[in-house]
Amino acid sequence: HTHTHTTCVYVPLGPQHKHTRTGHKPTRTHAITRPPQPHTHPTHQPTATMKRPIGVLGGMGPAATVQLMQRVLDAVDAGDDSDHVPLIVFQNTQVPSRIAALIDGTGADPAPTLGDMARSLEAAGAVALAMPCNTAHAYADTIRQASTVPFLDMVKATVDDLPDAVRTVGMLASPAVRLTKVFEQPLADSVCRPQSDEGAGQEQASSEQRRSAVYLDDDAELLSIIQDVKANGPSPEAGARLRAVALSLSASCDHLLVACTELSLLVSALDGLPWTDTLDVLVSEIVRVSSA
Repeated sequence: HTHTHTTCVYVPLGPQHKHTRTGHKPTRTHAITRPPQPHTHPTHQPTATMKRPIGVLGGMGPAATVQLMQRVLDAVDAGDDSDHVPLIVFQNTQVPSRIAALIDGTGADPAPTLGDMARSLEAAGAVALAMPCNTAHAYADTIRQASTVPFLDMVKATVDDLPDAVRTVGMLASPAVRLTKVFEQPLADSVCRPQSDEGAGQEQASSEQRRSAVYLDDDAELLSIIQDVKANGPSPEAGARLRAVALSLSASCDHLLVACTELSLLVSALDGLPWTDTLDVLVSEIVRVSSA
C-alpha cells in the first residue's frame, strides 16, 4: 500500500514479492519508512465557524450524560475532529441525590455542588452550560447565579420545541419533576396553535390554548423504571415497562414528553407514539450555541 507521509511505496514481502523502493533492497521482512516530513502532512480545512466549548454538568446520571455526548456527536455532519462540538464534561457522580432531597426530604442539598460545578466549567473555558437532568432543573437559578455564562435551559427549550397543536403534555418523568413543578410555569406561559382547518371558534379560545402537564395518578412505576435504569442500564424489560406506562398516559394527553434522561435511554420503546425527548432538544441547543 502507499504510505501517505513518505515517498516509499511497498508491498508485503513473500516468495513472489520484492520490495519496490528504488535503489534499496532491505534485508528485513517488515516495511521501512522514513519519519514524516512536516510539509507532507495533509491539512484539514477549518470550518467556516469554529465551534465554541460547552460545559456539561453531568453525572445525573452518568449513562444519561454519556448518551448526551453520543447524540451531540451524531448531530454534527463532521469531516474531521475539529468539526465536532467541544464539550467540557464534569461527570460528577457525587452530586447529592435529587430524589432524596426533593422526594424523600432526607438528602443533602444538591445546590452547592451544582453551583461549584458551574463555576468550575466556566473557569475551564465553557461559553455556555448545559445539564442533562430534568429534575436538577429545579436548581437552575442556583446555576445561573453561580456563573456569568448562559445556562441552556432544557425545560424552556423543550416547551418551545413542542409541536404547535399540542395542548396537553403527558409527563414521563420522575415524581420530583411533578413535585417541584419544573415544567408547570413554562407550559402555562406557552400556547398551542391548532391548525386553522381543525378547530371551530371555541377551540381557538385563549383559555383552551394554554398548555398543561398531565401526570399519572400513581407515578411509582415510573420511579421504579428510572431506578432500574440507574442500577442496571437500559434493557428490553425496562423499555416494555415504559411503553406500558406511556400507552396508559397517552389516553389523556395530546403528546408525550420524555422528561427524565434515564428514560431517554429507552425511547426506542415508544415507536408509534407521539413524543418529544428533552435530551434531543438539549442536544440541538448545544450544537446551535457552540456554532454561533
